Amino acid sequence: MPQLANRQVLLGITGGIAAYKSAELVRRLRDAGATVRVVMTPAACEFITPLTLQALSGQPVHLDLLDPAAEAAMGHIELARWADLILVAPASADFMARVAAGIADDLLSTLCLAAKAPLLLAPAMNQAMWSNAATQQNRHTLGARGVRFAGPAEGAQACGDTGPGRMLEVPDLVAAACSVFASGPLAGVRVMLTAGPTREAIDPVRYISNSSSGKMGFALAAAAADAGAEVTLIAGPVHLPAPAGVSRIDVLTAAEMHAAVMARIDACDVFIGCAAVADYRPAEVAQQKIKKTGESLEIRLVRNPDIIADVAAHRPRPFTVGFAAETNDLLLHARQKLERKGLDLVIANDVSRSDIGFESDRNEVCIVSATGDGDPLSGTKLAIARALVEDIAQRLRVTRAHPAGAVPT
Repeated sequence: MPQLANRQVLLGITGGIAAYKSAELVRRLRDAGATVRVVMTPAACEFITPLTLQALSGQPVHLDLLDPAAEAAMGHIELARWADLILVAPASADFMARVAAGIADDLLSTLCLAAKAPLLLAPAMNQAMWSNAATQQNRHTLGARGVRFAGPAEGAQACGDTGPGRMLEVPDLVAAACSVFASGPLAGVRVMLTAGPTREAIDPVRYISNSSSGKMGFALAAAAADAGAEVTLIAGPVHLPAPAGVSRIDVLTAAEMHAAVMARIDACDVFIGCAAVADYRPAEVAQQKIKKTGESLEIRLVRNPDIIADVAAHRPRPFTVGFAAETNDLLLHARQKLERKGLDLVIANDVSRSDIGFESDRNEVCIVSATGDGDPLSGTKLAIARALVEDIAQRLRVTRAHPAGAVPT
């Protein structure tokens, strides 16, 4: 993996059973060409020994904030200057909270404050701890500061629970580290995407939504990260793990998605609106479950905010890409959307076909732009995502070179 060749990776290990994976992670980072130094918290030493990590890394393991053996006893500053990347795997809930609060009471947390290198966290904790509002707030706080996240994954946990909170497997963590140094066609570009459906409550147990698995949007997020972009993914309620190297923000309603997008729009070079956003929401949400009392039920709906139109109208304006999921007159409706909302591109796909779209891993799309309609792209959603990202990168280069000009046909 050339992205890690000659890179200096500082691997932080906090207390948690997932620390056993860190031994293999050291080996694979070195196999990819990185020089690895390990910093352990006191709790991490209860799960895996420093001697193990020293043998695997070929470097002394750092444990103490003020190490008398270090030059001028300022080892934390030396390490902070040395690192090209700080990867914390596992990153416990406690560690995330301390870094979010700016607390520097041990060597690892101090390094995170002192270093200018990118910080990549691989969370690992019980599913209830991960879902706790405090942990999610800490995640959002850190993400807003530019901290990257790899995972967590979902699955069986050592405590017997099942859910989100597992540390990613070693190959995924190595891929996430590589993505930090990616030099692809979107290197240095900030991409924000929306994916999945939104849910608009009728009462505490019912809602209005659109069909969407989120697979196309998540594939685009992965492809953009692989192309070197700094990717923020704003996701509706879907059951998909965040791609490696992607900062994920979970929302539920169209209003929440709109707020999340507009709060970050000034730090966005490319916006891709792939979410299936509900166009309408109930005007009033019942506080209690609505009982079945008659043959009919009338619900008054009001318009939701138009996320992609508001993005396209924003100044300064990002390169804006929309999706058109249609059941008839595909290209006609896509072109009308392009012109009506002032978009750079619309990706049109026919959702009436049973062999593509929604829950399928395959899709077929057509790129619609001001200069014409492209040929259909068909294949797996990831393959299509990579082709779309390459196309967007080419058009973005032309747009930046000629701000008032056209994009290539």
